Amino acid sequence: MDTKIVVFTCFVGAVTAGVLAPLPAARLDPFPQYSYGYDVQDALTGDYKGHQEHRNGDLVTGSYTVVDPDGTRRIVDYAADPLNGFNAVVRREPLLVTSPARVVAPAPVLAPASAPLAAAPLVAPAPLYSRAPVFAPAPAPLLAPRLPSPYFF
Repeated sequence: MDTKIVVFTCFVGAVTAGVLAPLPAARLDPFPQYSYGYDVQDALTGDYKGHQEHRNGDLVTGSYTVVDPDGTRRIVDYAADPLNGFNAVVRREPLLVTSPARVVAPAPVLAPASAPLAAAPLVAPAPLYSRAPVFAPAPAPLLAPRLPSPYFF
């Protein structure tokens, strides 16, 4: 234990005396510039979103879009600078056509093998275009049995 204290004291003394060189400071770009963007259109999962951003020095501008679960497209345009800070304008637009992947079609009702085909009820397919997506109810949560607490008698 005494050895660790002696080594630590020698190290602190060497650093304060200037024997060890300090770590070099990270270089910062005085006028950073970049531009990027992406666009996701996944018909299988119904994931539609995009983002574009541009930076020129301290001025950052951009926008992003995302399709919300309620069937609207949210568009956010933003700008940030040292004088005004971060400002965003949010717009919402209804989708005129939703993806067929977002509509859940009902399962067909099949007749038993012994029943004639005419006895089977007819099920109309779900429409391909809908203003609001149709969602299945969430499954009930799986709860574990409560065990008695060892702290209460």
